[in-house]
Amino acid sequence: MITTDPMGDWTWEIASSGDGATAAGAAERAVSIWGILAKHDLAVPAGEASLSVRSVNDMRNVHLDISGLILEADPLRPGTAVSGAVEQAGTLKGDLLVSLRIRCPGIWLESGVKHRAEQLFAIQVDVWKSSLTVVTLETYSDAWLTMDTREREQAAVHAENAPRLTAALVEVSALLGSNPEPGDPNCHATPTEAGFEDLRTEGPAYSDSWGTFEIAARSRRLRSGLPPAEDEYPETTDSPVRYFAIQRETQTLGYVWASVNNDAAGYEPRTAAGDAAFKAGTQWLLLLRNAHTQGLTPLKALEWLTRVPPRPEIGSIDEDAPEESPSLDDLEDLSGRY
Repeated sequence: MITTDPMGDWTWEIASSGDGATAAGAAERAVSIWGILAKHDLAVPAGEASLSVRSVNDMRNVHLDISGLILEADPLRPGTAVSGAVEQAGTLKGDLLVSLRIRCPGIWLESGVKHRAEQLFAIQVDVWKSSLTVVTLETYSDAWLTMDTREREQAAVHAENAPRLTAALVEVSALLGSNPEPGDPNCHATPTEAGFEDLRTEGPAYSDSWGTFEIAARSRRLRSGLPPAEDEYPETTDSPVRYFAIQRETQTLGYVWASVNNDAAGYEPRTAAGDAAFKAGTQWLLLLRNAHTQGLTPLKALEWLTRVPPRPEIGSIDEDAPEESPSLDDLEDLSGRY
């Protein structure tokens, strides 16, 4: 399963001065870690970076904030978006916090089949007052666990993926000169220096942590981009659901659905598609609100969506007839796994 919040993280602290504790040093470390992840297919093109510079004594004082920097081949060569942003940050003076973050699309494996997630990992490098560098690596997949976050054993998936994570952590530690500090146990899993604890030993902290926490987190994220409204369909149902996949070019962004017993309708983002799934989802939910104000039943609304004028930026419905899922939970599982 893919998550919107980190499944686990690892941190390295490096006390330093000089070139290592600068924006350029932060970028060099981040790109080197990207290279390690890429060696194991844990990062694939094209990554996206952001860079910010704030005053340590007042974090509201933002000197620089640049996002959407595409990680090109050799991203630190002169003339690239990343090198230009790093050069700007290097001109700033004072007690500053320099933060560089890279979102890493990557590949996880199941039965030898490669599955891409638009944010499999994230790399964060923070430089505090040109004296302390903190490197954090986050993952957003449960492919490294012996049980997935819906409490299903996945020995084969673990065997295909966990060694890749362990190898990457070892190589990052060698690059940075120390072992990582694993992140705290969370609702999904417990990180270790080499990966994650075996959930089969003591069991997960929460039953069906993905269904319990991730569904709510996805809903909050979707609704954060919507104006408040009461005139809309309920979003939960106990009945089977009919659904259409939302396609943009070759990518599935999510699924619009309506309950068979006509009591609910909604949109499930395909988490692996990343930000695009949520940006498109807010627009499909607005279309469902429109259908509701017209007095359409959920199933009629689903049919109506197939006839709305195309908007390429939010994807389209390319199927002639909807698929049917035994339950909303099954559709949520599909949207969160692949």
